[in-house]
Amino acid sequence: MNTSPRPSVRMEVVDAYREHLRALAEGDTAALDTLLDDAFTLTHTTGHEQPKDEWLAQMRAGHLVYHGIDEKTVTVRVDGDTARLVGRMVADATVDGSQSDQRLQLTMDYARVGATWTALRSVARHW
Repeated sequence: MNTSPRPSVRMEVVDAYREHLRALAEGDTAALDTLLDDAFTLTHTTGHEQPKDEWLAQMRAGHLVYHGIDEKTVTVRVDGDTARLVGRMVADATVDGSQSDQRLQLTMDYARVGATWTALRSVARHW
């Protein structure tokens, strides 16, 4: 018996991730607020784990600005109503006034809430 998810289910998760990247690149914190679970956390490359509200407040205050994101690779593993996505990208970002290109890998955990895939957690690291 084949229990692997349909390709369309994996694409739904990828679409949620790409919407996340689009919102980052556009500085759309309102969209991010709806795409991310209320208990969402981002673990930065430094190891600092930050709650959603604090991270979005930093973006709104201009401490973290994404100018563009170039997606490189993405893989997805779906298990029922949960999924793990690993995406690599190059982000042109300004952090506290210093702009640079960051080669980032995001490992993101998702859960299906109704018909929507919602991000629960993201862990960033350099690659």
